[in-house]
Amino acid sequence: MLWPLSTRHKRLFKLTSARWQRQAIFLLGGICVGAIAVALAQLADLAQHAFGLLLAKSRYAVLAVTPLGFVLSAYLTIRLFPNAQGSGIPQAIAARHLTDQRARESLVSMRIAIGKVILTLFGLLCGGSVGREGPTVQVGASIMFALGRVSPRRQPGLILAGAAAGVAAAFNTPLAGIVFGIEEMSRAFETRTSSLIIAAVIAAGLTSLALAGNYAYFGSSATSLARGPDWLAVPLCGVAGGLAGGLFSRIVITMARGGKNSLGRAIKGHPLWFAFACGLAVAICGLVSGDTIYGTGYDQVKTALEHGSPLPQDFGVLKLLATTFAAISGIPGGIFAPSLAVGAGIGSNIASFFHDAPLGAIMLLGMVSYFAGVVQAPITAFVIVTEMTDNHGMVVPLMAAALIAHVTSRMICEEGIYHALAKGFVERATHPQDAKAPPASN
Repeated sequence: MLWPLSTRHKRLFKLTSARWQRQAIFLLGGICVGAIAVALAQLADLAQHAFGLLLAKSRYAVLAVTPLGFVLSAYLTIRLFPNAQGSGIPQAIAARHLTDQRARESLVSMRIAIGKVILTLFGLLCGGSVGREGPTVQVGASIMFALGRVSPRRQPGLILAGAAAGVAAAFNTPLAGIVFGIEEMSRAFETRTSSLIIAAVIAAGLTSLALAGNYAYFGSSATSLARGPDWLAVPLCGVAGGLAGGLFSRIVITMARGGKNSLGRAIKGHPLWFAFACGLAVAICGLVSGDTIYGTGYDQVKTALEHGSPLPQDFGVLKLLATTFAAISGIPGGIFAPSLAVGAGIGSNIASFFHDAPLGAIMLLGMVSYFAGVVQAPITAFVIVTEMTDNHGMVVPLMAAALIAHVTSRMICEEGIYHALAKGFVERATHPQDAKAPPASN
């Protein structure tokens, strides 16, 4: 004989069912984010390879292909995929702070995710100095947002989990994904959703491992600072990377907010012409660099680290310029990987003053310093560089360099680039009547 359930048992069943439902959403979302991250990585490699074939036929074709590609990408972003421009991380941060579902959907949705993937790949195909990791964060947040429609109260946690899973899967750095979620996305540790976020990161990481295998993003590096004088490179890299990173952030934030002078109004009124000019500037930087600064910069940095060979002396400066022009142009594309490449170039330059010091170690210091200077998230910076190079012997100097860079960067730019740009997206989402035109950059 079946006894009717008591009110207490019904309530317990409902709570248990809801808990399992939430866990299933986080796990399913993590698997989806991991699969998309691997697919985007492989397609990004194909896009850069295709661009390399163009360079092999004619170096000077970039003078037409890159600026026209920037124009088309900016046009499609404005017309079809608004709020898909830039890295996508500021949009994900802004979406967490919004409470209106429609406002959130304007920043993280499957429509934007599709546009983000297509246009990021297109940016790489035409030689833009952009990365795929930041876009993976917005795509991950969009996937989680779509899956989480059944649980609106959990949306901030779902967006956070999607962003963290995106970083973990894009770099194969699960610990960095968790730290990024805590330090950069939320700026706090959310106890109620912490286990679910970790579950999403694990699901994304396992999916990435299953599809792409276990690997260190920049290969394995056992280099370290051996002698006492070599440690002078730590403050040098910290200050240089912090200054350069702060300057980059200051420029991008200023351009995104728009100037009230005639130049600012001209840029806002003619975004496609501005995108053309930025694309032309990237092409010129590429020609001057000997075709080394296009794309993510991943191949150049990995080769230099694995073989202990210095990067060209002008690589860091030209990569910084190319990444700046791409970031302010209004096209979709991240700054994660290009920033690490810029930092590697800075480290390679500083290494020339330390003839007996291991080149790879100082390049790592440059990478963590510049990245920390840009995002002003020092813990994420040294954790991600440590995991990407599988080098735990450099943890202490990397931590020191990241902290020095963070302090130095704040002297030039008071706030990290992602959170500063996120404020603009929050304002535009809550007051759309005040923002009829899209920002020039993010």
